[in-house]
Amino acid sequence: MPALPAALIARIERWPIAGAFTISRGAKTEAVVVVAEISRGGFTGRGECTPYGRYGETPEATLAAILTMQDRFAAGLDHRTLQALMPAGAARNALDCALLDLEAKTAGLRVWDLLKRPTPRACTTAYTISLGTPDAMAAATAKAAYRPLLKIKLGSDDDAARIKAVRKAAPESELVVDANEAWTPDNLERHLAACEAAGVTLVEQPLPAGHDAALATVRRPMAVCADESAHDLASIAGLRGRYDAVNIKLDKAGGLTEALAMADAAQALGLEIMVGCMVATSLSMAPAMLIAQQARFVDLDGPLLLARDRDGGLRYDESTVYPPDAAFWG
Repeated sequence: MPALPAALIARIERWPIAGAFTISRGAKTEAVVVVAEISRGGFTGRGECTPYGRYGETPEATLAAILTMQDRFAAGLDHRTLQALMPAGAARNALDCALLDLEAKTAGLRVWDLLKRPTPRACTTAYTISLGTPDAMAAATAKAAYRPLLKIKLGSDDDAARIKAVRKAAPESELVVDANEAWTPDNLERHLAACEAAGVTLVEQPLPAGHDAALATVRRPMAVCADESAHDLASIAGLRGRYDAVNIKLDKAGGLTEALAMADAAQALGLEIMVGCMVATSLSMAPAMLIAQQARFVDLDGPLLLARDRDGGLRYDESTVYPPDAAFWG
């Protein structure tokens, strides 16, 4: 029986960040997201994405890409056929998640049952410390030292001082660090040694994507995780020998459908999984909770960094994040 026609609308939203969020590429004070809503048969599914300039995306272009699919949805498109019609990226993510939400609601199922995945459980998420001077990062870390897992943004030649200051401020927390491609082959071993001395568990994307061959020959004293070096399912096999883990983000993968395939492929190759996010609302985090069930490292703290979250969003109890309610997503 053919699917009923669907109506698609989309919009750009701006959500203020509490303070500023700073990484090696710059700082921002608001999260700019694009929301897609697909309605069919009295039900509406929603998806949210965060266009990322690192990949040449803008909110306006992402919105336009989403709206070009209106006729396809009117003809009865589903989440499976969407994969062949759009490339991986933010626009497809919003549509994929909206379709899955809609399909679950239409079927009267939770999305994990629809996809034959385990029922998600609550997880411990990392909490991000923005890049700053060692003193500023130590002060921010001290306020968050009660959290069990901290993600530390690094990205310069003097990162050893930063990680030392952070560890002193949070002696009991597990630490992961993210250099956002800002280290070089010349300072890589020195920074990895500083992380080892501080008891860091994982280092994320230390070298620029496409220029990370040194990772195959250097001693890796802790897990090194690919982020910008891993986008979609096709990129997973090429990580072997250079990386020990992969950060799966729905905005890169182009939705939950591709992200789940990536997680399965990574596990089959013996790679650890990290599930990550952009700074965004709970509508972006909710689908990623399915990836979190396979992840050693969960980094879904986007809503915790906002001045306020979306009504009815995920429940956060300090660093514990709970799966979405059916009325919110999935």
